[in-house]
Amino acid sequence: MAALVRLAVLCVDPDGRVSYWNRGAEELFGHRWEHVFGHRASGLLSAGPRTPSAAVRSATQHQDTMDLLEDLTNPAWAGALAATDRDGTLKDVLWWTYRVVEPGGRSLLAIATHAKPLRTGGLRIALGGRLLPYTAEGPTRQDIAVAAVLSPPADPAGGLALASRLGSVLPGVSPGRFDRIVRHISSLGHPGLEVEGGTRLPVVPHDYARAAEASRATGPVVRRELLPPQPDEPTGENTSPDADLSSASALTAVPSVGRPSGPSSWPSPSTLFAPVLPGDNGLPPGQEAPAVPRPLAGNALDEQLSLLRETGAVVGSTLDLHTTARELCSVTVPRFADFAGVLVVDQLFSDTEPPKDDRPGHGVLVRRVAIVHNGPPGAWETALPEGELMLLAADEIVPRLGDPVLVPVVDPTLAPDIALDLGVPALGPLLAGHSMIIAPLTARGTVLGRVCFLRGPGRRPFDARDAATATEVVARGAVHIDNARLHRQESRAAATLQRSMMPTRPPRIPGVRIAHHYMPGDRQAQVGGDWFDAIQLPGGRVALVVGDVMGHGLQAAAVMGQFRTAVITMAALDLPPAQLLRHLDNLAHRLSPEHLATCVYVVYDPIRRSLTLANAGHIPPVLAHDGRSELLEIPGGAPIGVGGVPFETVEIHVPDGSWLVLCTDGLVEVRGQGIDAGLAALCATVIEPEQSPEDVCAQILGQVHSEDRRDDVALLVARFEGIAPEDVVRWTLRLDNREVAAARDLTRRQLAQWGLQRLSDTAELLVSELVTNAIRAASYEVELRLMRVGKLLVEVSDDNHNLPHLERADADDEQGRGLGLVSHLSQRWGTSRKAVGKVVWFELPLPPAPDER
Repeated sequence: MAALVRLAVLCVDPDGRVSYWNRGAEELFGHRWEHVFGHRASGLLSAGPRTPSAAVRSATQHQDTMDLLEDLTNPAWAGALAATDRDGTLKDVLWWTYRVVEPGGRSLLAIATHAKPLRTGGLRIALGGRLLPYTAEGPTRQDIAVAAVLSPPADPAGGLALASRLGSVLPGVSPGRFDRIVRHISSLGHPGLEVEGGTRLPVVPHDYARAAEASRATGPVVRRELLPPQPDEPTGENTSPDADLSSASALTAVPSVGRPSGPSSWPSPSTLFAPVLPGDNGLPPGQEAPAVPRPLAGNALDEQLSLLRETGAVVGSTLDLHTTARELCSVTVPRFADFAGVLVVDQLFSDTEPPKDDRPGHGVLVRRVAIVHNGPPGAWETALPEGELMLLAADEIVPRLGDPVLVPVVDPTLAPDIALDLGVPALGPLLAGHSMIIAPLTARGTVLGRVCFLRGPGRRPFDARDAATATEVVARGAVHIDNARLHRQESRAAATLQRSMMPTRPPRIPGVRIAHHYMPGDRQAQVGGDWFDAIQLPGGRVALVVGDVMGHGLQAAAVMGQFRTAVITMAALDLPPAQLLRHLDNLAHRLSPEHLATCVYVVYDPIRRSLTLANAGHIPPVLAHDGRSELLEIPGGAPIGVGGVPFETVEIHVPDGSWLVLCTDGLVEVRGQGIDAGLAALCATVIEPEQSPEDVCAQILGQVHSEDRRDDVALLVARFEGIAPEDVVRWTLRLDNREVAAARDLTRRQLAQWGLQRLSDTAELLVSELVTNAIRAASYEVELRLMRVGKLLVEVSDDNHNLPHLERADADDEQGRGLGLVSHLSQRWGTSRKAVGKVVWFELPLPPAPDER
């Protein structure tokens, strides 16, 4: 005789976090599994302020039911203790708690039920070996005395049988661990109820009788039609209590159906495959865990534990998906199976964005990433090639991607249809006579794919215990495969972040050729705090920047993004280098006092052939010319963010053909030798005049950089070629409206001298508009400059710092069309501020030469 009780079961791991929360716990306390799993148990079930009973008063004083259970359980406890559910309702709860010793510490296993239904006549009694349920009749009572007690077994075998009946609500664990938990509960006392101070009833889950009856009615674990004939196989109904226990603990049996007459009679999924027993498993609704078989004994248990240990030791040696999948297959072949293959959902591991049309019924694209088999190469690789993409139709494929499957022996007449429904028609000839397990590859609530195991006809067919072993092995492998997926996602996100914050290709700027290269020091994060830039300035000049934020990884990359954006913005103001670094230092203090960076800022003027530099604690640039290289002697300054230290500007002359090398310290740091040795090696690099900037970058990285360095590397190489004096002309105009006609005439004559008469009409019109605007805005003078640098670049400067902007001109407006004309007729145009005033510029493409037409 036993009490059928709706049980809530929860587990708290050694770190105090919820590791198991079954559906009964959801119903009793209102918290969903996904909302509590992995969260702290303390504070989850706090007691209310108004508490009538002594137990409730004790919980109130303790202010948390879970904390009090932790204190009371030493090593087991049973009693009444109130708890507040998710809606704040105070419930009278009966508890049975056990302290379970785990490898990582002591866990808490708590079994609970709502006391109110039991005290108001809702207690159901189960009688006999089949535990048939009975309910009480007669007048309804509201004051039945019911208490939670622990009932130590009179004999060990009986205690184990009672404790095993809790299998449907206990956590879904490995058979060995299940055996230990059952024995532990049996030794400390089975959960029981004491009714009216005298009668003691052992507690079993409320649906135990129904599950046992359903299992017994459907017979053995799998369809008999799929099993080979057994001459000595017993028949008839087994009604012993032990038989009830074993049936309820195994995989659900499938209904018996007649043998199909041919492949076209392929049965429905419910009659072919043996899905896992649904029920109270502590997982989110809709996600079922495999039921736990009876405890293994002797060599079988040792072999299973050995396989699991080897899985933990071998699988997951890298964060590469294909390597991890192959390790998972290799650890099971031939020890556990003759064939193992891994399918993954391609969308989860692809670098492309998921399709927008993800409505149900459109199928799942999966990729086979690894197969291992115990046999000669050829047939399996041909039928199941690695890397193959397959579309599984979501509403047609049997089974669904996340369903576990056990087929002890595949009937040859059904093999082609099984292969077809699994999405692999070529597998049909190889599948006949094999035993098959398909285990879902699930980790952290995400179905990643599935793993297929096959045993050949010469070996013992798979059974429910093998299915449980396969599920455990695949679950452990799934965590490592998910780690590979998450690492791939993080690397992709980091690479995207880095690309968004760094220039992708060098700009094409007149008078200078540029190449750059970046290598992150953090191989895992793939991002860092080093940066470089080449920024075009008015007058044909270019600003070259290299900086290094102190630190590594995403934090340094975030700070780098802020500094780089600030430098680009301030460079557009055409500030002198020292003044720009001063503003950057002030910005660093406003952002955070912990933001530190080194930076060197260089402005090259291809017309004057000069470099203007300022340094903020960065390693000096290397200037190469006439076959020799030297470190530029410029004031070092203090890093950005230190504050209180002045920055100085230095100007040097650079002849055409010179090379400038800017880098971060990650390139020149030599382990055990300091930075001077690396700088000396960098200066010793011979740069030939005929080399391209890209060639020089590769040469420097090959000679100076080594793979054992762990710091970020940013390298920028620039070759200065200057702009020929005959390709630049400049005029100063007075603040007189008659100068507009003079500007048109000067432009026409210069274009004729350059042989660019075809551009004359457009250039004169646009020059006229810009000069007119500049004369109206300026206070002292206007400057007009023309440059022939692979294109016609025209700049009009004045001393007013207010930048013009495009305006919409109506049909009857007499003004506001000048910049509109510039925008429509030029190839590119823009405005920028100078140290004093502003410049408005536009570009026109050069007409093709006569021999290019």
